[in-house]
Amino acid sequence: MTTAPSLATATHAPPAPKRGLRLTPAALIWPALLYLILTTQVPFFMTVYYSFFRYNLVDPTSRPFIGLENYATLLTDPQNLRILLNTLVLAGGTLLLTLLIGGALALLLNRPFAGRALLRTLLISSFLVMPVVTAVIWKNMLLNPVFGFFSWVVTRLGGHPVDWLAQYPMASVIAMITWEWTPFAMLILLTGLQSLPDDQLEAARLDGAGPLQEFQHIVMPHWTQAIQVVVLMETIALLQVYGEIYGSTSGGPGIATTNLPYFIYQKAFAEYNIGLASAAGVITVILTNILAIYLLRMINRSRSSQGG
Repeated sequence: MTTAPSLATATHAPPAPKRGLRLTPAALIWPALLYLILTTQVPFFMTVYYSFFRYNLVDPTSRPFIGLENYATLLTDPQNLRILLNTLVLAGGTLLLTLLIGGALALLLNRPFAGRALLRTLLISSFLVMPVVTAVIWKNMLLNPVFGFFSWVVTRLGGHPVDWLAQYPMASVIAMITWEWTPFAMLILLTGLQSLPDDQLEAARLDGAGPLQEFQHIVMPHWTQAIQVVVLMETIALLQVYGEIYGSTSGGPGIATTNLPYFIYQKAFAEYNIGLASAAGVITVILTNILAIYLLRMINRSRSSQGG
């Protein structure tokens, strides 16, 4: 009579806890964190360290500590201020054009028509081209003054061939980077358009709103967050443009198209001035983070105002 309850108790007793190594979520994420620290933070802190020294690979044994002298040289040289201005003009001009062209293409692709899927695939393709390949294509096939497509068009219209990269270097570089980054803006803005409820547009049309009023009062407010995402992502990327300049103008003529990343390349690998290149790299990181934090706060303010 006493064996049945004991058997039932033994049957339903919880299993004994297994002994051994127990991995917590924090322990599982630590390998990825260590990898990120080794590949991002260690090089950055080494860059900060070298920026305080007069370190040139021509004489690697001499490495005197000079404090903030490299930063003072960068910030007081008028030529370097022009390079900083080039960086901002390049990023700002490209960002503005990609928003305008990408927005127009997004509005076009948001409407049903024959061949829309094929057109969308063709428009995205330029974003998949590598930066150096983009520069080579534009330099040799489109902007070449002898056999380039644009010079051929100007000649057919009765003009003279134009050496675009020599006469309009910054505009040419902005054009090729715009061609490369417009699909990104188009996809983000198209996603924003496709999330717009149809009933809002139908209600506006029933109230007598025209296309311009519909765009101003319905589409643009809904587009705000998507536009801010494009601005944030592209600003960070455009401040780091290097391959297009390297493959097309090499920063010239003179320093007309030299931006901060290409300036760092010149100082580090042409002049072997690691100290000055490191200081320029730190300034670039600080500038990028300031803009990113400002844009993130803008996005957060927009979200809170929409939520309220």
